[in-house]
Amino acid sequence: MSIDKQLAIPALAAKDERSFELLRVWIAEGSQAITLQPGIWQDPAAWGVMLADLARNIVTVHAEADPNLDTEAFLAAMLEGFDTEIETVLNEFEDADNQDQ
Repeated sequence: MSIDKQLAIPALAAKDERSFELLRVWIAEGSQAITLQPGIWQDPAAWGVMLADLARNIVTVHAEADPNLDTEAFLAAMLEGFDTEIETVLNEFEDADNQDQ
């Protein structure tokens, strides 16, 4: 893996000595490979807030790259993809829980 495949540390994070990396996502062998800091928040809902903030940032970055982007349509499509995929995830955990019983 070469360093040129990594994204730069955001300027705000670089200047804040208390900042830390929360999540890293790579595409490898056709799927996501991640590392994350577990235990950051006690309340799982905080991860939901983080996902919503991440969605906002994804739309913002795309809008900055394409001033003609319909941000509402982009966000709606992103949420549709999320809703479809989260159903698969929920089913996987439900199936695993049923096998454990």
